[in-house]
Amino acid sequence: MNNLILFDFDGTITTRDSLKKFLIFYHGWFKVSAGLLALSPFLILYVLKIISNNTAKQILLQWFFNHEPVDIFNQKCKTFALQCIPKMLRPAAVEQINYHKNNQETIVVVTASAENWVKPWCEEMNLLCIGTNLEVKANKLTGKYLGKNCYGPEKVNRIKEQFNLSAFDKIIAYGDSRGDREMFALANPYYYKTFPLT
Repeated sequence: MNNLILFDFDGTITTRDSLKKFLIFYHGWFKVSAGLLALSPFLILYVLKIISNNTAKQILLQWFFNHEPVDIFNQKCKTFALQCIPKMLRPAAVEQINYHKNNQETIVVVTASAENWVKPWCEEMNLLCIGTNLEVKANKLTGKYLGKNCYGPEKVNRIKEQFNLSAFDKIIAYGDSRGDREMFALANPYYYKTFPLT
């Protein structure tokens, strides 16, 4: 069968949020702690749901990566992907991915995290990747998105941009959060915080 398999990344394939781990990998615990302290008013607004996930993440990225040379950034992203992400993986998720790979199905990781550090891991695993793109000007990051944050409805938009869904016999989705709800609506079946092999 020609099936499309959609996996969320953070919290579904991994046991923790990769952005937090990446920030510490990139800048060190002290600088990240200082930055989060400076940004605490915005983070409190996010916790209180006064500002959106999209806005909070944008503020965070601008604080830590505005004016960062993109070649250095991508090099560190690849190192993080190959050295750190394997230590964050959920064994049941890897087993499920391998099951679908053995069935020669089309497997796509659809994530709100930046493609810069998720895609290198996906390529090692022979998986496709759809993630948030970051804006670059004069070979430096601006800290802004290029397009929209790949979260919620935008996951569906990006999937439909790349695939003719009617060409697939079945769509199966895996996720763990509110940000996957719209992606779940494309699928039958979908799995929330669980894998059928376990």
